[in-house]
Amino acid sequence: MTDAAFSALASLADPSLLMMLAVGVVAGLVIGLIPGLGGTGAVAILLPITFGMDPEPALAMLIGALAVVHTSDTVAAVLLGAPGSASASVTMLDGYSMARQGQAKRALSLAFLSSMAGGLIGAVGLTLAIPLARPLVLSFGSPELFMLTILGVSLAAVLSRGNVVKGLTAGLLGLLLGLVGTSPTTAEERFSFGSLFLSDGISLVAVALGVFGLAEIASRVGQRRVTEKPVELSGGWGSGIREWITHWTHVIRGALIGIWAGVLPGVGATAGTWLAYGQAVATAKDKRKFGKGDPRGIVGPESANNSVEAGDLIPTFLFGIPGGVPSAMLLGMLLTYGIQPGPAIVTDHLDLMYLIVWAFAIASVAGAFLCFLATGSLAKLTKVPFAVLGPGLLVVMLLGAFQEGGQLGDLWVMVALGVVGFFLKATGMPRAPFLIGFVLAIPMERYYYLTASLYDGASWVTRPGVLVFAALLVVPVLWALLKRLRRAAGAVDDGHRDEHESDEGDEGDLDDLEGSLARTPWSLAVAVIALLVFAGALWVSGSFSAEASLMPRLVALGGLVAAGVLTWQELRARRRGAQRDEGGDVEEPSGASGTTMVATRVAPKVDARALARRHDLIIALRTFAAMAAFLVLVMLGGYLAATLVFTPLFLLYAARTRPRTAIIYTLVLGAVLLALPSLLPVDLPLGLLQ
Repeated sequence: MTDAAFSALASLADPSLLMMLAVGVVAGLVIGLIPGLGGTGAVAILLPITFGMDPEPALAMLIGALAVVHTSDTVAAVLLGAPGSASASVTMLDGYSMARQGQAKRALSLAFLSSMAGGLIGAVGLTLAIPLARPLVLSFGSPELFMLTILGVSLAAVLSRGNVVKGLTAGLLGLLLGLVGTSPTTAEERFSFGSLFLSDGISLVAVALGVFGLAEIASRVGQRRVTEKPVELSGGWGSGIREWITHWTHVIRGALIGIWAGVLPGVGATAGTWLAYGQAVATAKDKRKFGKGDPRGIVGPESANNSVEAGDLIPTFLFGIPGGVPSAMLLGMLLTYGIQPGPAIVTDHLDLMYLIVWAFAIASVAGAFLCFLATGSLAKLTKVPFAVLGPGLLVVMLLGAFQEGGQLGDLWVMVALGVVGFFLKATGMPRAPFLIGFVLAIPMERYYYLTASLYDGASWVTRPGVLVFAALLVVPVLWALLKRLRRAAGAVDDGHRDEHESDEGDEGDLDDLEGSLARTPWSLAVAVIALLVFAGALWVSGSFSAEASLMPRLVALGGLVAAGVLTWQELRARRRGAQRDEGGDVEEPSGASGTTMVATRVAPKVDARALARRHDLIIALRTFAAMAAFLVLVMLGGYLAATLVFTPLFLLYAARTRPRTAIIYTLVLGAVLLALPSLLPVDLPLGLLQ
């Protein structure tokens, strides 16, 4: 193992690997500043560039971006009070307060150094996990690997924030989408409906960029201006560096919490940073300064922010269980290279594992160093409204999806999945299980086929490893059910508690699309559509052969149960809401001025929520219509011509920019597209008129 580790370090002396690592670091720092993208956007945007590369430079670039994306997202959180990602919102509590007190450099230096330390500790954790887990991984057979794929989808669904049934439904929808194409066991086409395009399966890049990237653009493009006035970049770097050394215990504890949060599928950076912040508060003797500029509220969450990505790689590469969306895409990339996670990667590709470790550590140091140097320039990017960034991101994402298969059909699929991702996000259905299910669909079916071929009947179920994984699968489900029963018991004891909880979910931030359409006719429609999709899949799978139909039938049956329960929950929620409305109208006394005053106070909130939802839907509809129009232009005149026409129109009418800005923006974007084919292995789609 030592030889493999030093061999991987020596390979990083190759200028091409170092260049790819540097490209990844710079791209990760820039993407981290853009709200809503984070590690998912960084990996998804860079993934198409890796096509045609060897695994080593491809992984160096992607790991470089993933290691630093949470380092730069702090800049907007501290200077604007508008975090670049959800996990950076924890840092905003104390970082923005410290910046408003004239100590922005102090807050940023604490954050940058903590992120660097978290990345280094995460790399150490990944290094230690390889020799510790190697004997266990080598003992796995096809039954254990099959159970691991089930565990990956299920834990991502169960541990995701929100309704467990929604998570399971999303995960099963992803599994079903992953089964589209040729069966790995019988070479039979499934769910292709006679289309040669669908017979090759759905592109991973199109799914990831559609469900996350385009959905994010559609939900944020209505933000035409930055609401917060940025604070001045004042204070001293040195004071923050000296203070950071005194809080080394919080750095280590936060990093360890981040690694643990990364190992657990579906937990992710947001939960890890909040856990780190919680332990910092719980262990502090003086808690009065938290939220008002306490340095301990910065160093703990920031160290967890970066270490969680390293922890995420442990189950991904060693067990084939992606803990989050970026690692799911990395796993999909490895599968395209023929590199199987688990026993194969620790025997045949051990040097690749250590290359990942070294790349993560070096990128963490380089990212923090560059942030110190370029914070002034990075801060300027945070002032750009998302509506202005939208067309450039759209052009880059669609071009990236085209590179994998070279077909315009991938772009249409990507836009369609963008609509799906928008409604999943708006109705509160977690999207991580959807992508994880998509990535694990084919490995799950392949491992099950091998298990059924090698073992008689269900004898494999009694293997110790299978029983352990089954227990790991059942325990979180039972825990979730127990918590639900406790909440139900509390609702019985206090008749008003359920009402208050329901209202609290509705009275969130009107500017945040996440879950804004929950418990509305739209969320009911999504549940019913999912039910119909699973029912249709079950009916269509009846025409497949026995072997090819086994996995689709199992997924469809599980999806019918999950979507049926979800539909019942939505109907029950609507019925309870209708009963509350009727009860409020009937029971209001004519002389109760207090009740009337409460009603008048509640009505504007209800109207504001309804208006916000309507605004979100209109903006999303217009954005997706603009995306479709762009694709039509691409089909007619090619990618470059479509970009030169679409970009200024979008900037002028959607972002409401000045004509001069629109012209300069378009010319720069066009010049980049012209230069890309000569710099990178990138092809521009051609149109019918070319």
